[in-house]
Amino acid sequence: MSLCVQHLVLHTLVCQHCMQEARGYNRGSRHPLPMPTAPTRERVVVSVGGSLIVPDEIDIDFLRHFKELLIEKVQKGFSFTIIAGGGKTARKYQGAANIVTPLSRHDLDWLGIHSTRLNAQLLRNIFVGYAHPQVIHNPTIEIDAEEPIIIAAGWQPGCSTDYDAVLMAKNLGATRLVNLSNIDYVYESDPRQNPHAQKIEKIGWVEFRKLIPEEWDPGLSSPFDPIAAKEAEAIGLEVAIINGEKLKEFSNYLDGVPFVGTVIS
Repeated sequence: MSLCVQHLVLHTLVCQHCMQEARGYNRGSRHPLPMPTAPTRERVVVSVGGSLIVPDEIDIDFLRHFKELLIEKVQKGFSFTIIAGGGKTARKYQGAANIVTPLSRHDLDWLGIHSTRLNAQLLRNIFVGYAHPQVIHNPTIEIDAEEPIIIAAGWQPGCSTDYDAVLMAKNLGATRLVNLSNIDYVYESDPRQNPHAQKIEKIGWVEFRKLIPEEWDPGLSSPFDPIAAKEAEAIGLEVAIINGEKLKEFSNYLDGVPFVGTVIS
């Protein structure tokens, strides 16, 4: 065999070896090639109040605009985990059942949990093609999802969806949680009772927790669950309270520009 042919054969073998390295077949080589890595997406957890999804009837306009906004942000590099609340659907079921048969708090909780799961399934179907196929019920389990959107719902009695959302953020390593509700800001006192209540644009967890009760109750009127607030403080989570009827403000928050709402951190 001539020297030229030997050189050609050797070059071919080396190239085949390098091709195998690029595919990750021979990791023990002395000269491995770097493997490409997928871009890292920021995952934002979003807690959506059930009364935004079903204020009385299903709010198709809200759902359409919510979907458009999230897909736009996904295309810009965000990913989302959405936890659905039960809202008026839960209260209707709980009220009707309680009239016929007085229920324990445990049973009332389960009706609320299943209401969140119904709303979550609606969101899962709306985001088909973008969302993980399974609605997540337990926020503490390992979640193997490549999709940019994960849909979740209520977990177990005694836990609010706010608390589930915080546990989900902790599980996934998210540093920001958006609570979409029906208020523009957190206030120093209840603005329905005090028309002069001062709005709060930014507040620390210690100060915020002084404004709300220490314990959670299913009928509690509070901008954020006290137990969830305690856990969020412990893990250093930033929570933004934003009016879900004003999705432009949600968009502004994600874009890092001024927005209407309260940041707790």
